[in-house]
Amino acid sequence: MTASPAQTHWVRAMPVVFVLIWSTGFIVARYGMPHAPPFTFLLVRYLLSALCFVLWIRWARVAWPRDPRQWAHLAVTGVLMHALYLGGVWAAVRAGMGSGLSALIVGLQPVLTGIWLSRHGESGVTRRQWAGLILGFLGLALVVSRKLEHSLEVTAFTLTMAVMALLAITIGTLYQKHFLAPCDVRSANTVQLLAAAVFTLPLAWLEPHDIDWAPELFGAMAWSVLGLTLGGSSLLYLLIQRGAAASVTSLMYLVPPTTALIAWVLFDEPITTVTLMGVALTAVGVSLVVRPPKIAPMSEETKK
Repeated sequence: MTASPAQTHWVRAMPVVFVLIWSTGFIVARYGMPHAPPFTFLLVRYLLSALCFVLWIRWARVAWPRDPRQWAHLAVTGVLMHALYLGGVWAAVRAGMGSGLSALIVGLQPVLTGIWLSRHGESGVTRRQWAGLILGFLGLALVVSRKLEHSLEVTAFTLTMAVMALLAITIGTLYQKHFLAPCDVRSANTVQLLAAAVFTLPLAWLEPHDIDWAPELFGAMAWSVLGLTLGGSSLLYLLIQRGAAASVTSLMYLVPPTTALIAWVLFDEPITTVTLMGVALTAVGVSLVVRPPKIAPMSEETKK
């Protein structure tokens, strides 16, 4: 079947939409984190998101995965890419690690993915893509450099949480690409979210239950469910299923620069020359990674 023009345009726009949505994660944390413990906030987010997906599934009569092994693989990716990744980042920032350092640590994901693919992948990572990964990380470092000045004091706990988040999102991406068979994104996300909720429940239970039901918390929760989970997580799932792992993960480099631009609009945070240089360098790096390889023209002998 040939895709319609509307479908083709949507597929091309998916990476841009994903970056825009995913970049609001730190904005949500800034609004919601002062009013609720991190794992409690995330547990409510997972449960509300799963409920929305279940209602959507019933309305659209979406099929659930039939293979029990698929359910198990989805549960593993849910724990890795939701519970451990988001839980690690939120716990590190809530415990005092600056957003700049946490973004820089998690920003190593495309590099780790590239290292794994170069050793175990079928096609590996090309020299051009390696150059793009390195340029993207350097650009990321420039973007967060201003915040990095206030993030250098870390504890064993915050560093452990940030590194755990880095490993979880890296392993989760590779695991999903390798083990998950194509299935409906709505049912897949529901299984992942329920597994993340089960994993997060005891951690939330151990937290102090000092929740301030302020309007900012309701707004942060609403966008976390509708925008970040139903929108962003679904797009990430689709992108991993459709594209090469190195190309998809390199999009994460664009998240901190986009977040900086959003923070400039919403909170009047200054945009420096160094930040703009970092944005440009990151964009060049990502373009080198995601650009499709040139196909050499066929020789006359090959045509014959």
